[in-house]
Amino acid sequence: MDANELRALQAPLKKRYREQPETARTPAHAEAVLDVSRVACRVRSWGGEADAGLHPATGGDGSLACSADMLLEALVACAGVTMSAVASAMGVKLRGGRVIAEGYWDARGTLGVDREAPVGLTDIALTFELDTDADAATVQRLVEMSERFCVIYQTLRTPPRLSVSHRIATGA
Repeated sequence: MDANELRALQAPLKKRYREQPETARTPAHAEAVLDVSRVACRVRSWGGEADAGLHPATGGDGSLACSADMLLEALVACAGVTMSAVASAMGVKLRGGRVIAEGYWDARGTLGVDREAPVGLTDIALTFELDTDADAATVQRLVEMSERFCVIYQTLRTPPRLSVSHRIATGA
């Protein structure tokens, strides 16, 4: 998609969001169904269903998806789409590329072995490998703009308010 096609696609959306800002607030949703026969759950996604379970560092056998990896997958998906859109908007020709996210977490925290050990990813590195003839300054601008407009990157950078609730389902 070139810059003109992208602008034409997004122009009516931008106009509506400027005139009616409340319409820009877009819901997102995810759901997992518990698999009570094992320590796992099934997550519905665009590409089908994925079974998530314990990472080998916490007792899993490695046959089920790791939620930390799934978070990083969401990051690279968003960053990749954003990079492509930014490159199109800037008229920068990309022949291809990869987006790589790597993170680390301390299993002692999630297993309760050490109360001082953090629970969750503490270090995430995002790398763009781009096949382009663009100069270094243009590539730097592409990366900066991708950081700025990537929903998942910005969510991780400035965490949202989180809340937790529960309901008790009455059996059928």
